[in-house]
Amino acid sequence: MGSCLEPAAELAAASRAGPATEGLRCPSVSGQRAYDPVMTWQERITVVPSVRSGKPCVKGTRITVCDVLEYLAGGMSEDDILADFADLAREDIRACLAFAAARERRLSNSVD
Repeated sequence: MGSCLEPAAELAAASRAGPATEGLRCPSVSGQRAYDPVMTWQERITVVPSVRSGKPCVKGTRITVCDVLEYLAGGMSEDDILADFADLAREDIRACLAFAAARERRLSNSVD
């Protein structure tokens, strides 16, 4: 199984660099809340060496980004996850997704 680990140095560098879509906004559709491509996961995801062996976690919890991604991949909805983990907020789940997207973007850019 693949690892969801990211070295702390990469995490720190990523938090200093803005996302590729920085400053862009999408208009709302039919009065619904608009998609915001500038989700700032840096405020909600932390790496603490003494917590879960330094894996990226939701701030203030021992819930790893990898845990949340696996729950979503396994078919749990955001509401299911929130019902099971009172310490999480919907924004935490979205921060995990934004973190994974940023990591994927960095990985794919390093291969090019």
